[in-house]
Amino acid sequence: MSNVTVKSEDRIKSLINSDQVKSRFNEILGSRAPAFMSSVLSAVNSNPQLKNCEPMSVIQSAAIAASMDLPINSSLGFAHIVPYGDKAQFQMGWKGFVQLAMRTGQYKTIHTAPVYEGQIKSHNQFTGEMEFNFSVKSAKVEGYLLYFKLLNGFEKYFYMTEEEIESHGKRYSKSFAKGYGVWKENFEAMALKTVVKLGLSKFGVLSVDMQKAIESDQGTVSDDGLISYQDKQQETSQDQPSQKKRSSRMSKFMSQDEAPKSEPKDVTPKPEAEAPQVDTDIV
Repeated sequence: MSNVTVKSEDRIKSLINSDQVKSRFNEILGSRAPAFMSSVLSAVNSNPQLKNCEPMSVIQSAAIAASMDLPINSSLGFAHIVPYGDKAQFQMGWKGFVQLAMRTGQYKTIHTAPVYEGQIKSHNQFTGEMEFNFSVKSAKVEGYLLYFKLLNGFEKYFYMTEEEIESHGKRYSKSFAKGYGVWKENFEAMALKTVVKLGLSKFGVLSVDMQKAIESDQGTVSDDGLISYQDKQQETSQDQPSQKKRSSRMSKFMSQDEAPKSEPKDVTPKPEAEAPQVDTDIV
């Protein structure tokens, strides 16, 4: 292990164990804070590339997960801290979106699954209603579906074909466009995340935590709370709000949560190197 990696890992551990950071996480999570912070350290220790990230970017990403009470645990798949060059990013898993939806107490049922060739009997393009023939057996996936029904009776089928999922990935993810990462290694899981995230953001109950999750997903948070989206392809003003507007909203969220201040930066010279092609799409 290089001296740079050792120093970075020690700085992250030192920052997590500082009184200021402990106090902040105690305010957010109460008695659950020690276990959560331990899970963050475990995530760092299990990922050599995450050890080299700026310590405060790791803390900021963890703070977003903590503010929504989502554990950093890869086996659960709710939320993740992943490296992108020398910065850490917060990322939602599709199970995290479902978890936040269920917490609203307004969903009677919610489910997502692949749809196989021949299973769709009818699909009303105006109402979104669908009928299926589950007796059809096929190994070829045709698309992916999110279905939910609220306690008030409102229900929604949100369906995307495999081609639409691919088009979305190419448009909004650099790692997809370059042919590496989870999009390549686990397309189905990323497809499920895409249909869940888009379906809930368009038709679901947008609780405060759900809005935070949608806006902060795949985001790198700076010391002052501004968020940037390094893995996302450049978007036009017609696609999304401007970066300035999106950053200011997250800044308000982070300042409201009183994000911990950054420690003095390490000025030890580091060898120049290109940022590795690290996957930043986590399911």
